[in-house]
Amino acid sequence: MDRATFACSTAFFRDYSSSSQSAFCLPAGHVDFIDKVESFTYSDFFRDYLIPNHPCIFSAKFTDGWGSRRNWVTWDGKPDFDYLLQKFGDAIVPVANCDVKEYNSNPKEQLPFKEYINYWKEYIKNDYRSSRGCLYLKDWHLSRAFPEQDVYTTPVYFSSDWLNEYWDAIAVDDYRFVYMGPKGSWTPFHADVFRSYSWSANICGRKKWLLYPPGQEDYLKDRHGNLPFDVTAPGLQDKSVYPRYNQSQPPVEIMQEAGEIVFIPSGWHHQVYNLEDTISINHNWVNGCNVAIMWCFLQDELAAVQREINEWKDPMDDWHLQCQLIMKSCTGIDYKEFYNFLKVIAENRISILENGLDDEASAKNTPKAAISTLGMLHAVFDLKRTVKVLTSLSANEDFKKLDLTSLSPPPEALLHHLKAAIDTALL
Repeated sequence: MDRATFACSTAFFRDYSSSSQSAFCLPAGHVDFIDKVESFTYSDFFRDYLIPNHPCIFSAKFTDGWGSRRNWVTWDGKPDFDYLLQKFGDAIVPVANCDVKEYNSNPKEQLPFKEYINYWKEYIKNDYRSSRGCLYLKDWHLSRAFPEQDVYTTPVYFSSDWLNEYWDAIAVDDYRFVYMGPKGSWTPFHADVFRSYSWSANICGRKKWLLYPPGQEDYLKDRHGNLPFDVTAPGLQDKSVYPRYNQSQPPVEIMQEAGEIVFIPSGWHHQVYNLEDTISINHNWVNGCNVAIMWCFLQDELAAVQREINEWKDPMDDWHLQCQLIMKSCTGIDYKEFYNFLKVIAENRISILENGLDDEASAKNTPKAAISTLGMLHAVFDLKRTVKVLTSLSANEDFKKLDLTSLSPPPEALLHHLKAAIDTALL
């Protein structure tokens, strides 16, 4: 991060509130296409897309060197089933049935990868029809299962990735996925986990994206407050069921070609179609630009849980704890883990600012190496954003009702350390 971008981000977030994110919309649905690798810097992306929360498309030049684009695709641009079976045939993978709706999503099952590929080949042979329905391999943690494989390198633009930095540190999970599906497979209307950013790279095939800026989803809810499963369904025209649908804006439409990367901003709801047999790689990620949006989302989720079990508030002694447990089962995180998330992010940056990074550590593919590559000012920006959100978390009444004695260091001590590190770095 250069000084001009640091100054720009400081000025922007000084007056920013996560509730104002819906104000940032695109002119006439335009989405920028980034063509040249050599002339597009990290600071360009940070200033023009991360801060204003705008989508964009990166050309196939940005993925030219990836092993998956060399090895997973045949000469005519189709999935190379033989190669994929050779490398991953015995893996067990999550597969969704796109033809079945279950609790506003598609039901999943675990299948051997070789069984899924055999299904896919038969599906193509039968003119994209099968008694099993349209099956879509989704949310496969391939990088975690096969770390030795030369698949891809995360572009520098997406390297400030707090989600995967934290979950890698606790060795529990990650938010790096591979998707593989036949023509006609699709993902229903949704916003990404924790209202995170996502980037999605097509290794082969084509996708169609329908994007709605934050706030537009409110017009798409039915009279009970539920979002639609499919935003293209004719039923949305029924005013008795969807009373505000006619007030919604048309979606931003993106056609994504092979090799291209789509950046989906924080909190943008979307629906996605595979127009051809398609393989893609996706990361969900959070950083200093959208961590306040994540925190706002978590507060909304807890409030929803509290409303659902409000009748048990008086008779249940540990009602607040039960709300946290339910929230974690639904979203994957509770307030105490969110504190630990902020702590890990903060401590990694404090370590870089106070101790630097030796040559051996710099050469490794680690979170601290990525932090160091982005520069001291980026680490300071991250700490400033962490202070902002941690201050809000510490003052939150629901957080203060929890047993915080297990948190080390205590929130007040961590805040003091953060502020001191920022002051020292800016001397």
